[in-house]
This record gives sequence, structure tokens and C-alpha cells, in this order.
Amino acid sequence: MTPPAPSGPVVLLGCGRLGSAIVEGWLKTGAVAASDLIILTPSEKPAAEAARARGARINPPWSELGAAGVLVLAVKPAKWRAAFAPLAGTLGAQTRLVSVMAGVPAADIARAGARPVARVMPTTAVAQGRGVAALWSADPEARETARALFSPMADVVDLEAEAQIDAATAVAGSAPAFIYAFVQALADAGRAEGLSDEAARRLARGALRSAGAGVETDETLEALTARIASPGGTTRAGLDAMAAGGDLDRAAASAVAAAVQRARSL
Repeated sequence: MTPPAPSGPVVLLGCGRLGSAIVEGWLKTGAVAASDLIILTPSEKPAAEAARARGARINPPWSELGAAGVLVLAVKPAKWRAAFAPLAGTLGAQTRLVSVMAGVPAADIARAGARPVARVMPTTAVAQGRGVAALWSADPEARETARALFSPMADVVDLEAEAQIDAATAVAGSAPAFIYAFVQALADAGRAEGLSDEAARRLARGALRSAGAGVETDETLEALTARIASPGGTTRAGLDAMAAGGDLDRAAASAVAAAVQRARSL
């Protein structure tokens, strides 16, 4: 069952890549109606302008923020204090805080905002209503507010501890880029084996779509792999080659570890 949406307007602070994806997902899925959306952005953004055309308010007077049910912080981690400080005193007692910023502890935001905080780390596929989002909060109401905002457009995964946020960000938020990079490497390898640029690109992208269709089922990743990799076949030969040197495991571990370390240094 989808949790009830927060009462009062939803305010989005920041409309960069992730903020824009969130806006697009809210409007696509109806999780937030445009008439209930306030976007605060220092520069013009296509997603914000599209939302404005449907009734959203862009950079209204701060007096309109007092009725907000939730404020979603989607600014760059290094700039969040400067962006949030002027707004903190305008928020009503009912306003919940939800952060989608990597590397910023909930306690720091809670002290600045004097209210509970939920942290959510979504993928940009929320724009298509097909994202995944890690969720953590020590406050049940803040957690359910965040769930209401993101569950219509993402598979929301609850975390047991805030310390797991950085790993979740690396495995989900950053990983699509890792996967795209691997698919690009497959296309490059296909060209090296004689495929044309167009054929290699289309086949590699098609393989990614096929893999995505598989994970929409309830089968385990191991089962999905076994379904394709029959003993003695071409796929098994390729998997064995990757496993022989341990390159795939090392690459994945290195990528996740580096993303976690970077998040903790922000």
C-alpha cells in the first residue's frame, strides 16, 4: 500500500540532474501534483519550466513556504548549508525534511533545520517511474513521508542504518554509470571483432534492454545468468574468461569502494 502523500506543498530545493529527474518522476507518476509543487532553483531548468507550465510555482516569495508539508534538499552537498540556511526559519512546524544529498549526515541537517530528517538516495530512472531508492530515517513519520514521495516512481529499499547509505549509493545510484561503461566496453569489443560501429552500438544497447527485462522478474541474478549460460556454450565461455582473472569482481569492488570513499569525503 502506498503511504499517504504529505499534506501541504512539496518544496524542492535544487533542480540539477537528480532534482530534475525527481520532478519528472513526480509529474509522470502523479506522486506530486504540479499544483502542489514549489521548486527553488537559482537558474532556469527545463524540468522546472515544464512543471511551471502545469501549475508548479518556481521561486515564489518565501512566505509561501510556511505551509509546506515537506522540503526535499537536492542541492550539491558542498553548498547545502548556504542554500538551506535562509529557508530554515520560514518553514512551519509540520514541514518534514527529506535529503537526496550524498555524504551529508541526517544529524547535520536536523540540527540546521530543527526537525527530523529522512535520507533517500534515488537513481535518476525515477524520471521514468522506474528507479530504485535507498531510504533511511530514525524518525517514523519522516521515513513514511519520504516513502510516499518516492514509492510511486521507485523500488524503495529500507536500510537498517544510516551508515549503509554510502554503500547503497554506490551499488544503486552510481552503478548505472558503471553498467553503461561496461556495455560501452562490450560495444568496443564487438567492433574489435569486426562489427560495424552502428551494429556494435545497437547490439550492446539491446543486450542492456534484454538484461533489464530479466530483472523485472522475481528470478535471482544467478538464475537469470544460468538461463543464458548453458554448459559448454558461448556465454559460459565468456563468463569463464571473466572469472579466470577475477577482473570483473575486482572492477566492481574497486568501483563501489571508490564511490563510498568519495561520498564519505564530501
